[in-house]
Amino acid sequence: MKTPQDAEEFIAEQKKQLAENPECANSSYNLGVAFMEQGRLDEAIEAFNDAINESARMFEGYVNLGYIYFQKGDLDRVVECNRKAVQLEPRYARGFANIGFAFLQMQKSDEAIEALGQAIELNPRIAQAWSNLINAHLQKGDVDKAVEVGEKLVEMAPEFGLGHNNLAAAYFNRDEFDKAIEHADKAASLGFQVHPEFLKQLEPHR
Repeated sequence: MKTPQDAEEFIAEQKKQLAENPECANSSYNLGVAFMEQGRLDEAIEAFNDAINESARMFEGYVNLGYIYFQKGDLDRVVECNRKAVQLEPRYARGFANIGFAFLQMQKSDEAIEALGQAIELNPRIAQAWSNLINAHLQKGDVDKAVEVGEKLVEMAPEFGLGHNNLAAAYFNRDEFDKAIEHADKAASLGFQVHPEFLKQLEPHR
């Protein structure tokens, strides 16, 4: 674990290297990571952009920029950075999952479904992508598809509380209240905090 003093010394060292060799993409990248860890996001953005400008293959730079823009709530930039990342690394499933999640937040269901599908195709074990796919189908109004995806998810990851929670929501939307209660209870038993408003809606059906 770096102390604040260690971090400042590391930053100073990277800046020294950049002063000697301004085109060193790795030093700019390392500087970006150090700034990001300190929460100095604007400085991190500048450093990662410098790294990308010096190295056309700076895949990790785009990944970290995407994360920072997510922290800042700039979803368009999240999509843009992760798209550039997957152009460089087409097998990067997490990049497609990030794109899908950003589109889901933007209420762009079709785009979310497409990106999340690509993520799952590349890595069928990304439980979070499956979980977001349930929500994307619910957002689109395709309840049957949401249930189908949710059942696949809880079969694959039976201990994933969020998956049970989202499947409960899908069953609730299909008026299958017993199954909604079953999966909401399962989510809670796995330590997931089910939304109090959802629990209140389930209560009359117990």
